[in-house]
Amino acid sequence: MNSSREFLEQRGLPGRDLIECPTSIKRFPDGGQYRIEIPSTEGPRSLAAVLEEAGKRRVPVHRVSQGSGIMLMTGDEISEMLSIGRQAGIEVNLFIGPRATFDTGAQVVAPAGKSLGLSLRGADQLVFAMEDAKRAARLGLRSVLVSDIGSLEIIANMKAAGVLPADMIIKTSVMMAPANPASARILELLGASTINVPSDLSIPQIAAIRAAIHAPIDFYVEAPDNIGGFIRYYEIPELIRVAAPIYLKFGLRNAPDVYPSGTHIENTVVALSRERVRRAAIACEMIARYCPEAAMSPLRAADLGIPGEPGAFTSPGT
Repeated sequence: MNSSREFLEQRGLPGRDLIECPTSIKRFPDGGQYRIEIPSTEGPRSLAAVLEEAGKRRVPVHRVSQGSGIMLMTGDEISEMLSIGRQAGIEVNLFIGPRATFDTGAQVVAPAGKSLGLSLRGADQLVFAMEDAKRAARLGLRSVLVSDIGSLEIIANMKAAGVLPADMIIKTSVMMAPANPASARILELLGASTINVPSDLSIPQIAAIRAAIHAPIDFYVEAPDNIGGFIRYYEIPELIRVAAPIYLKFGLRNAPDVYPSGTHIENTVVALSRERVRRAAIACEMIARYCPEAAMSPLRAADLGIPGEPGAFTSPGT
């Protein structure tokens, strides 16, 4: 196997999983090793609940992310959510476009077709995703969540062409999570600002991915049931040490899948949001107990995708 290992190493990739788990010397621009993200924050009420609970429990929150999609939010809801995020100085990350699971195709729900994940089906869905990104950018959004490799490249191209803000964060979904260093590097080369890796990877496997990329890693410390339900709180010190810079994310085991969300299940979504913050509080206690020397990014960090003022950016041709 040596020749294959050497081939990878000649291309700047690790030739094996890094069983020695080296300490990452990479950092966020502010010098921090880790940040806190609360996922599945599905609207203004959920975001308000997250911030209220975070204040009560003294949990720092750098980013919230949403999974139902921009297309399922009214303009007023997007504007309200971005206004709350802007005032709080946190990154608000919204999902773009439809997805295979929302479409009429059946392969994605077949046992052998689940690898489609949340891909976009056809050129029209790609256009719909572009429209989602442009619409939200006009309202002040500065962080989008993508789940399709083609949309990743197109959104990055739109940034370069001035069709989207140059400071727009592109976060890749756990549903297109790269499981090896070469795959992670492809996403980074295509324009990913932050990359969600699978939550079932071992620490040596994560270390190998960290060696291959510079982008922050997003990681579910507690994963929802539909992606495995892993609970890895005691591994947080090693995750920070080996994978920095890292966003620690807190999904929920034994919780309903709320996508797509809406007012019909809003009370449930709000309750889940509060519990995710409680889970983050548990993580903060773990950090204080086992790795108090770990450097957290300051709140309101300059490179966060904190929402801009509505109308400050206008897409050419719109």
